Amino acid sequence: MSYDVVIKNGMVIDGSGMPRYRADVGVKDGLIAHIGRISEPADQVIDAEGHVVTPGFVDGHTHMDAQIFWDQLGSCSCYHGVTTVVMGNCGFTLAPCPEEDVDFVFRNLERAEDISREAMLTGIKWGWETFPEYLDVIDALPKGLNYAGYIGHSALRTYVMGERAFTDEATDDDLSAMVRHVQEAVKAGAIGFSTSRTPSHLTSDDRPVASRIAPFSEVQAIVRGMGDIDAGMMELAMERGDTEYMKGFYQRLVDLSTETGRPITFGSLSRREYPGQWRDFYDIIEKGNANGARIIPQVHSRELNSILSFETTTPFDNWDVWRDVRKLPLDEQKAALRDPETKAKLVEVANRPYEGPEIVGAEARPPEWDIFFLMDKIERPHKTMEEVAKARGVSPAEAMIDLALEHDLKLFFRQPLANENQDDALDLMRHPHSVVTFSDSGAHVSQIMDSSLQTHLLSHWVRDQEAFTLEQAVRMITYDTATNWGFHDRGLLREGLAADIVVFDPDGIAPRMPEVVNDLPAGARRLKQYADGLKATVINGEIVLQDNEHTGALPGQLMRGSLAQH
Repeated sequence: MSYDVVIKNGMVIDGSGMPRYRADVGVKDGLIAHIGRISEPADQVIDAEGHVVTPGFVDGHTHMDAQIFWDQLGSCSCYHGVTTVVMGNCGFTLAPCPEEDVDFVFRNLERAEDISREAMLTGIKWGWETFPEYLDVIDALPKGLNYAGYIGHSALRTYVMGERAFTDEATDDDLSAMVRHVQEAVKAGAIGFSTSRTPSHLTSDDRPVASRIAPFSEVQAIVRGMGDIDAGMMELAMERGDTEYMKGFYQRLVDLSTETGRPITFGSLSRREYPGQWRDFYDIIEKGNANGARIIPQVHSRELNSILSFETTTPFDNWDVWRDVRKLPLDEQKAALRDPETKAKLVEVANRPYEGPEIVGAEARPPEWDIFFLMDKIERPHKTMEEVAKARGVSPAEAMIDLALEHDLKLFFRQPLANENQDDALDLMRHPHSVVTFSDSGAHVSQIMDSSLQTHLLSHWVRDQEAFTLEQAVRMITYDTATNWGFHDRGLLREGLAADIVVFDPDGIAPRMPEVVNDLPAGARRLKQYADGLKATVINGEIVLQDNEHTGALPGQLMRGSLAQH
């Protein structure tokens, strides 16, 4: 037979965790047709000498819901070996919602997930009201990646309750309607239901997003509705609280999963203010999963960082004096920063205690200089600004200004928001119940840059730290994620499975430094990040990227849930 694509001379790491082996991989009609020695002809040949050949990476936590309408390729995830993403996390979706009520979903999305309202208004062509209609629109869109999605609680609540969703508890009729809509969505192919309980999620007018108004009993009723049809998983942005309160909440999740048979997943991070707290929660997860629950904590491969710069955001943009300077064009800001009198005022203000409004989510916050890092390169370690300032004999704020000017304001700093302790981050990744996936791609586009969590895992933790073998790390971001989200035809290199494949140099793979671009609709700003070492990305049997260049192919598919596949 002849093949559409043959990947020759590579070392196959098949996603199972088994040792690598040398083989060719032949692709035909979107599937892996043969793994072995191939001498037959092929329409396209990828020479993988010196490279490894792995399944495509699966990201279970993104917010591509708006971006998919203006970015066919799926950046920046596509540049880091990701071939399948799950969107609609944390209760934030564009459906169900008629076009005349778009303000409801935009109100939930624009601050909580840092997605520009102008970009959404300009870039989204509305063509649905219900969630099944929305899935049909996504199905028809040309796209490079594979997409799956939840139905989101905040959109669902505003669809059923209107403005009351931001203030009231649901009536019995409201709740019955929400359960019915979720069941219809799951039957049409939604992979489940998502919600937010976190105080980090506020609207642009400083109110809790709609899902946070709901008592937990509303969430329980909806998940029980999925239990009644024996399909769908639940994802949530987690509650916050002291250890005893959170232990109780984790137990409620375990009980709900056990009762309904529904998997429950959420982001799981360590936090500086509660050292070691996560271990108590994982004890509950382990016991629950051994007794009928299915709890899937999502963990990150590094700190969750706020990425800061004068081109985007600094910690002081809304402070006195800074506020006026930061409104100026960048060239004028440079002049102001170089003026000794203005600079002295800025430094004096930056050294005061913060007295402004509440900072939430990934928004820039007052710096803690002992964990506020100079990000002048990708490779760790990074120096803290406390260390840099001490070496320069100035305050950290003055050092930040001076360094930014020395780099024409094109210099990044990072401040961890969670996972500050990297020993904890490593232990979280190693835990048998966790899954390494939590990029938030498509959200916080000018605040964080976590689309590269997979390439960071492969470069930092595998190559630099030798904390995992390459086989272990590949399994974490392929088979483990694919299986937990029910994508059973992906995540492994096996004959007959979907041909989602990544070819990369294990000695060279690494994220590049991010850059600031204004390539969103309406000229909105975001951080963009490529990676080194990726030779080719194959999705559904077609080469989508070669050496970071798009081939023009857009073979991505909508991954509908199990009930829609029958």
